[in-house]
Parts: sequence; structure tokens; C-alpha cells
Amino acid sequence: MFDKILIANRGEIACRIIKTARRMGIKTVAVYSDADRDAVHVAMADEAVHIGPAPAAQSYLLIDKIIDACKQTGAQAVHPGYGFLSERESFPRALEAAGIVFIGPNPGAIAAMGDKIESKKAASAAKVSTVPGFLGVIESPEHAVTIADEIGYPVMIKASAGGGGKGMRIAHSSGEVAEGFARAKSEAASSFGDDRVFVEKFITDPRHIEIQVIGDKHGNVIYLGERECSIQRRNQKVIEEAPSPLLDEATRRKMGEQAVALAKAVNYDSAGTVEFVAGQDKSFYFLEMNTRLQVEHPVTEMITGLDLVELMIRVAAGEALPLGQADVRLNGWAVESRVYAEDPTRNFLPSIGRLTTYRPPAEGQFGGATVRNDTGVEEGGEIAIHYDPMIAKLVTWAPTRAEAIESQGEALDAFAIEGIRHNIPFLAALMAHPRWRSGNLSTGFIAEEFPEGFVAPEPKGAIAQRMAAAAAAIDHKMNQRKRGISGQMRDPALLHFERDRVVVLAGESYPVTVDAVGGTLIVTGADGTTWPVSSDWRPGEPVWQGEIGGTRVAMQVRGLLNGVALQHAGAAAEARVYTQREAALAALMPIKEDVGSGKQVLCPMPGLVKAILVKEGQEVKNGEPLAIVEAMKMENVLRAERDATVAKIAAKEGDSLAVDAVILEFA
Repeated sequence: MFDKILIANRGEIACRIIKTARRMGIKTVAVYSDADRDAVHVAMADEAVHIGPAPAAQSYLLIDKIIDACKQTGAQAVHPGYGFLSERESFPRALEAAGIVFIGPNPGAIAAMGDKIESKKAASAAKVSTVPGFLGVIESPEHAVTIADEIGYPVMIKASAGGGGKGMRIAHSSGEVAEGFARAKSEAASSFGDDRVFVEKFITDPRHIEIQVIGDKHGNVIYLGERECSIQRRNQKVIEEAPSPLLDEATRRKMGEQAVALAKAVNYDSAGTVEFVAGQDKSFYFLEMNTRLQVEHPVTEMITGLDLVELMIRVAAGEALPLGQADVRLNGWAVESRVYAEDPTRNFLPSIGRLTTYRPPAEGQFGGATVRNDTGVEEGGEIAIHYDPMIAKLVTWAPTRAEAIESQGEALDAFAIEGIRHNIPFLAALMAHPRWRSGNLSTGFIAEEFPEGFVAPEPKGAIAQRMAAAAAAIDHKMNQRKRGISGQMRDPALLHFERDRVVVLAGESYPVTVDAVGGTLIVTGADGTTWPVSSDWRPGEPVWQGEIGGTRVAMQVRGLLNGVALQHAGAAAEARVYTQREAALAALMPIKEDVGSGKQVLCPMPGLVKAILVKEGQEVKNGEPLAIVEAMKMENVLRAERDATVAKIAAKEGDSLAVDAVILEFA
């Protein structure tokens, strides 16, 4: 076994690998760029080596720098994590030449399966069902259009060396093919250093199901069940679960056996994932193979009880797999939410900045559920523009799917992040969505259910009642605090607070009566319904946790004048708690309306201006592209929202802009 390994990665996956290595008694070496000098993974590792400037192309993607770091520290092996160099055939070859072990598949397997075009050829030769498409390299937009016309729309334009949703575009017409081809090539070149793309038929109403495989250097390969990753946005996975609510045991076995046969055909000898696109009728087609550890591997670990990173390390050290296919048992259900630094209310555009608050939910077992949080950040850390916007992966396990989802929703409500925009409200709303809960999924789920983008819904029904009860309890706690303030003109014992209150929540009034009975607060509604409320919450804490009516509840809390802003189960609202007289007067107050202007195009997120596509004086039509802004390795096309004439261009190609910086103005 190795004494010391180097992790050629950063963020949460580097931290994840370090935890397993530490448990195995293996010392670790971290590498870091200028942007990651104070990162969590650097502090966690036994040693750390600086490898260059912030851009990945000048640090994490430089093989020579990684090898030099190994030689400098005496690391015997390298774990690549995912992304960066993890699927580049030249990396393990260079490590082998330097006498360093690669904790991943052999270079031949990467060459055969890591390249999306070559993997489809190999699958086709092995008689694995594949999606119709053109497997050759496409040289021009015109060539791409010709191929797409022959295949039939819609089509998927995909980077051959891609992954993680980068370099992928869906096109429904020849015009979209030409634009998508250019964007896919550009993103592929900047993210992977390889601009080759191919085109294949896009299966309508599909589900994304993948099989986890692992092999050793003795010819053994097994599969560890499946994961469903159908909840996606821009081809990037958002929520994953294991097992899939679609599959039955017979289909699971067929997919698993195909995945193993394909892996054996290329002598696969590490952890890898064979991805399939599946129809609602349980038909399935080979999509691609990821020759690395997947982002969503924790859900497989939770239902199998296996540590995939440990297995990868042991296999790389020459050990045989400690179990056979008959030993694999799937237990319970696991759900993973990817917590991103992005603004779901602004079309999920990336957000950067400092984490002024970062309080994840407690990890461990709670009742029959388990909570796990894989992360690589901490409070006070900075989310930079140079890398993926992932903050954490929140995972919950429970005996049933419904219980795992319920636990995930509660954990999301208890996850406090401030200083940047993030997608936790959206994830919490997804957990409460009836279609998601029913398991009626497809990769078009988000586009179909949120066609106008995401706006946190106003609370209704039981959610509103819980939020109103919590607001009343918070107000009562604050009143108790006021009683204890020294130097008051009257004796606090003489102060009297009215029991009858009115909670105004999202414009709706909820009359309540508040009574303290021992350590429990009894909140009674206008219809006589009572909610016993208990909590250890203290003023200033960003999350209120406790029980309301016997149900465990968590919600985000932010102080307002005479009230609080609350987020719970995806719903968000301002809650103000009044006496009855105050409520009557507040109802007479005018509401200030926001006044906006549609004469400017603002930068929707901090980013780099890749291109300005119009000129001053040019007339543009609704939907016409105006500019391209790159952030976190994704290119975002800004389009006109109405017919107009460009009066002034305030930015130029190459400018780094802050959020809401003016790009151009209309006449």
C-alpha cells in the first residue's frame, strides 16, 4: 500500500479523497493555484505544493507541475479526482514514465472509453445499443448542419473530451446547430484543451441513468447498481439519487451486465461510470463512459456501504476487489443535491464573492436518516471566477425514497449561506415538488416545470402555517430579550405584551394567540388550531430549528424591521408580527413599487466579456444575441428582450465586469 499520495485536484473532491486517505493511514499532498492558497483542501493535507496562477490552464492542467510536486514530496501515486486531468490519456502515461502510480484506469481504457467518439465506436463494436449519430470529428458549422439535417431534430452537439455539462448544446434547427457548434467548440477548448465535437440524436423525454462499475488489475469487474441523474439544467446534473425510481430488477441487471461487458472489453481497472439515456418504457441506449470518479458517487456509497475512493486506491496498489457481484447489496435510498454559487432567480447565472456565512446542516444519523455534506469551502472563504461554482454536495440516506427526500428537504432548510447568491431555495422547492416526489422524471424536468425561470413561491397551506407559527415564536423570543435589557424606564416585570398577535406573511394575515406553557410555546390560530412550538433558537442565528406541531422544522431566518424574512420548503416570504392595533394601521400604509428601466443591458454575473455582437446604431430584434459573457467556464449569450436600437456600447471584448455593470444602452 502507498505511504503518500498526491491529489491533483481542488475543492470538495480533494477534501473527500483526503478523508479516505487519512482513514487508511496514507499521507496526502495537496496542490494549489494562487486562487486556492487559503483553500480548505490545502489546510487538510499533510503537505501542499503551489503549482501556478489561478487559471487552470496555468496550474491544475499542467502535467509537468503535478509530476514535479510528486518528486518534491515523495508521493508514490496520484488521485486525479474528477475534471482537470482525470480523463486525459497523456496524464497516466506521463506518471508511469516518471515511476508514479495513477489512481485510475489504465491509459488504454481511457483512450478507448474516455473519448466520447471512440467510446461510441467501441460500444457499437460490442453490440451495445447506442444513440443514432455521427461519430466522426466535425470540422465546420456547415458540416454540423448537414449531419443534423440527416439525423433529424432535435440533436445534441457534444464535446468529445467533455464532461460536467461543458461543451454541450441542444439544437432544434439548423440555425441553432451553427451557433451551438461554435459555443460547444469554444467551451470545449477552454475547459478541456480539445475542441472536437460530435452530433447525435437527442432522445425526447429521456431519463439519464448511469451504472457504477469498478474493476481491478486481475480481470474482475462488477457493477454497484445505478444512479438516476435526470434532474439537470444546461446538461449539468443538479440532483442525483440511487437507486432509480424507474428501473426494475430485470432492467437493472441488463444495464449492469452491459456496462460490465463494455468495461471488460477495454480491460477497465478502476472506478468508472457507464451512462445511458433511458426511455420512459425502460428502453436504454449507451451514451458515454466517464473513466473517473463521478461527482455523484456518494449516493452509490450510501446505498452499498462501500467507499469508492478506498477501492480505487486499493486497486491501484494491485489488490484484488474484496467482493464479487453476488456480494453487492443495495440498501435504502440516497439523494444528493449539488449546492452551487449561482442565482436561480436570474436564470442560474454564476455568483462569486466571499462566504460571509457558511453553516451547513449537522452531519450524522438523525432518527432513521443520515446526512452527509461533501464540501471544500468554509466560512470566510471566497468563491472565485476561475473554477466550477459548486459549493457542496448535500447527501441524505433513508430506508425509503420518500424519507430520503423528506430528510433532504429538512437539511436544505438548515443550510445557511450568505455573501453570494446560491441555489438552495431552488433545491428546497424541488424537494417539495409533487412531480419530483412521484418519480415522474426526465432530463427536461427543470425546463418544463420552471419555463419562466425560478421565483421562490409564496407560502401556502401547511407551509404558510408553519412559517407563521415560527414567526410568532421568534417575535415572542425577541420580546423576552427586550424585557431583559438593562436601563429601561420601567421595571421589566411590569411590561406586558399582548397575547393576541397578527402575523402578516406575504401579504396574508394570520391572527394568532401566543401562550407560554413551561418551555413550550402554544400558538393558536383563528380557527382554534394549536401548534406547540419548541426551539433552542437564539436571536442572530441564521437558521431556526425546532418542532412545530410535533414535526421537525428548519427554516432560514434574516432579521427585518418588526419582523423576519423566512425561507422554508422552497417558499420565501417576509413575516411581520403586529399587535392587532398595529396590524390595522399597517394595512393602511402604501406599498412602494420598484421602478426599473429596460434601456440598459447589464452584466448578469461577474464575468469576462468574450464578444460584443452588435454595433452602436444597429437595430436589433427580440431574441437577437448581443454579447457573450464567460463565467466559471460557461459561455452565456445575452439576448435582446425587445426590438430596439443600440445607442451606446459601454464594454469591450476582454473586459472583466462586475454584476450589473452596464454592457450597452438602447436608444
